[in-house]
Amino acid sequence: MDVSDLQVEKKKDSDKSSYDELLNHVSIIAKPMASRKLTKKIYKLLKKAAQHKGFVRNGLKDVQRRIRLGEKGLVIFAGDVTPVDIMCHMPAVCEEKNIPYVYTPSRLELGHSLGLKRTSLMVLVKEHPEYQSSYDELAAELKAIPLQC
Repeated sequence: MDVSDLQVEKKKDSDKSSYDELLNHVSIIAKPMASRKLTKKIYKLLKKAAQHKGFVRNGLKDVQRRIRLGEKGLVIFAGDVTPVDIMCHMPAVCEEKNIPYVYTPSRLELGHSLGLKRTSLMVLVKEHPEYQSSYDELAAELKAIPLQC
């Protein structure tokens, strides 16, 4: 093993520990929670989608309004929101509108993946030809995750 292999191993270990550490701060209602691998896919899709204005809706009020107006897409929630009362109704709204959703462990990472310096409670990602394959793959994975009540 050379130096670069050791650095890759350290990075993998730090990714595992940071993900596990973030899970300690997650709310009890944050289900279904994205796995480590799925979380990385979500953040990659958000980075691509953030480059296209109008295809990413960010924040509680905007996402809530857009869903109620009938916009479709994938909804990503942050799992470490406190107090959880401000957004605990949104999964039910998503289920009612037949919109796939999932929780990620960190609102800070959710915001950073959009290129923001602030945190983000939830994100609605809409389809776009530039990242359609990633979107379809992620949508299929989210629909396959069983909803745990």
